[in-house]
Amino acid sequence: MELRHLRYFVAVGEEEHFGRGAKRLRVAQPALSRQIQDLEREIGFKLFDRLSRGVKLSAAGRLFLEETRRILHQLNEATERAQRVARGQSGTLRVGFTENVSWRGAVPEALRLFRDRYPDAELHLNPLPSLEQLEAVRSSRLDAGFLLNPPRSDRELDQLPVALHSLALAAPAAHPLCKVKNLRLRDMADARFIWFPRRESAAFYDRLMYECIRGGLKSPRIVQEASNEATILTLVAQGIGVGFVLETARWRCPDDVAILKVADLRLSLPLALVWRKDNLSPLLAKFVTDLGSLVKRKPERSPVKLPSGS
Repeated sequence: MELRHLRYFVAVGEEEHFGRGAKRLRVAQPALSRQIQDLEREIGFKLFDRLSRGVKLSAAGRLFLEETRRILHQLNEATERAQRVARGQSGTLRVGFTENVSWRGAVPEALRLFRDRYPDAELHLNPLPSLEQLEAVRSSRLDAGFLLNPPRSDRELDQLPVALHSLALAAPAAHPLCKVKNLRLRDMADARFIWFPRRESAAFYDRLMYECIRGGLKSPRIVQEASNEATILTLVAQGIGVGFVLETARWRCPDDVAILKVADLRLSLPLALVWRKDNLSPLLAKFVTDLGSLVKRKPERSPVKLPSGS
């Protein structure tokens, strides 16, 4: 049984006339009659009662017509949905992101643009640390992820640079460092620090320590570790100490915390969208293209100036 058998049967069944059915299908009537006979032989029962002046659906034929209409309707709908997926107009896109760089800039703009352009597509957003995103992308649990400090080269992964974020110092608003003009690393020798664990990113941890030593902060006094920026800001707000954060923290900073520029801290974190090279999702391809255009129009390379003390 082929699809044309079902379509031929529906045409004849709705017309209850081979001549009108053939005209509707634009096929020769003898060929249509043979196709219906082939179908009846295959299913093992008569679909039509042959009359002297035409045909009439049998009782079994009426039921078969209802079910055939339903099958063809479902097939048409499935074809349309699949075509939209193939064109990148619908389907599902799973994207990870780090919350501390998603308040302003390219990340939220790209997500809003995607929802506006592809309203029929499902966008599943997953707030995750960069390392967890990387693992999820590798295992195909995510289609893509906005990662801080992504791997520089990887045979399995591709990436699109999105932004370059500078580091700043979060301090309680009443902390003495807030009064230092042109704040430098050596000015923090007596400060108590909230620091992230080295296991979170050994390479970045070591780079930050190197920068501190280079700037005269040879042995930061670490009194508390915190695995994410939100926890660092919370502990800073409680007066436990100061901590290095991304300059984007100003967008979600507690009222009693100041974000200070450190004049000689020459360290920044790249942000990139990362995905598997073998991920052939049309939706992902469109997302990457749109994000690339967005980044070219609005490059995030020059952070807003931050206060360095008063």
